[in-house]
Amino acid sequence: MRIIRVFPRKTSMTPIDELVRINEAPNLFDEADEVHVSCLFSYDKPRAEQLATTWEKSGFNVKLGGVAYGSPSDNFVVGKYIRKGAVITSRGCLNNCWFCNVWRKEGTLRELPIQDGHILLDNNILACSETHIRAVFAMLKRQKERALLVGGLEAKILKDWHCDLIKESRIARMYFAYDTPDDREPFIEAMRMLDAHSVAKSSRYCYCLIGYKGDTFDAAEKRLREIWKYGATPYAMLYRDETGKTLRDWQVFQRQFARPAISHSILKGKTEIQFPNVKGV
Repeated sequence: MRIIRVFPRKTSMTPIDELVRINEAPNLFDEADEVHVSCLFSYDKPRAEQLATTWEKSGFNVKLGGVAYGSPSDNFVVGKYIRKGAVITSRGCLNNCWFCNVWRKEGTLRELPIQDGHILLDNNILACSETHIRAVFAMLKRQKERALLVGGLEAKILKDWHCDLIKESRIARMYFAYDTPDDREPFIEAMRMLDAHSVAKSSRYCYCLIGYKGDTFDAAEKRLREIWKYGATPYAMLYRDETGKTLRDWQVFQRQFARPAISHSILKGKTEIQFPNVKGV
């Protein structure tokens, strides 16, 4: 079956094959048995629905879905809605973080069949069973490309045997999270564990949610600097509500910690942080 996949926006994980369309209406040469409009972010739903209507009016059999719509997620197919090389071996999460939609959209944690790839997108791989985790790392170890654990590792459940697997598998990049004050101590302890296992600091990154209600630039800067102090590169993630709105002042601040080259220069004291005029939200 020939399926054209349409996405409202392009991300680093969007497929790039010849049957992918990014925020596009059909052209005269498009042919397909079905058109799947796939929406990842809730704030892109209006555009996704416009695209679905446009393709439908052109005579195509259109299906609208994706993470934003809570579509069934247990039938992951490599390369279909996510670029080749990226894999998902589990869905859902056991945590109920207020700022995260994973548990709302995907429900509780469940393990999926393991398929080959080097970019692991699981939301909480460390919460899976030991058998599953070991099988996933064995899969990552046999890939030609060094693995990227971009879905995130939960610091408070990191164990010594996890560190052994990370060390043995030559992970190129892994991400933790330090979003709110209660993440501080688990993050610091996780960095100490990685130090004890001689895991390279250059492979350690940490997401840092900023700009949520009650956050301030001073508090966000403190979290970002602590991430660096304890052995990881911070990556600022700007909070968005269901409409996708953000404050421009927070956008200015976030951009300085979204590229390692810029954030390293700031954190090493070579560049001054550019603070917006306001002090928080």
